[in-house]
Amino acid sequence: MTASADLAIRMARAAFNRALAEANLKAIEPLLARDVMLVTGSDSAVLAGKRAQLAAWKREFAASDRLVYTRTPDRITVSPVEPIALEEGRWTGAAAADGRILTSGSYCAKWRDVAGSWLIEAEIFVTLA
Repeated sequence: MTASADLAIRMARAAFNRALAEANLKAIEPLLARDVMLVTGSDSAVLAGKRAQLAAWKREFAASDRLVYTRTPDRITVSPVEPIALEEGRWTGAAAADGRILTSGSYCAKWRDVAGSWLIEAEIFVTLA
């Protein structure tokens, strides 16, 4: 199960990255657990719940100086005792207009297998540049 879980999470992350690049809220929604938590990288703002996160992405997608965020997993550790996994990696925020990377850092995400689908339960971002 570990290899297939690793691949499934990497595929879900790639789908999330595509959804962010395409400003596609409908593609993000099924990847988030209902009570998902997100802690932002710079000001540690907490977005609690799927509705709050989708509202934040909707605002981000409408911004004239919008950034396109990409998460790149370095490691995925699948629990041998629970249907959960930890993703660790690097993130970037690039200007939508020209692709120039304006900010970046590290992140970790907790995933849970719910009825055969891996969903994001929590993400924490740290801005390093």
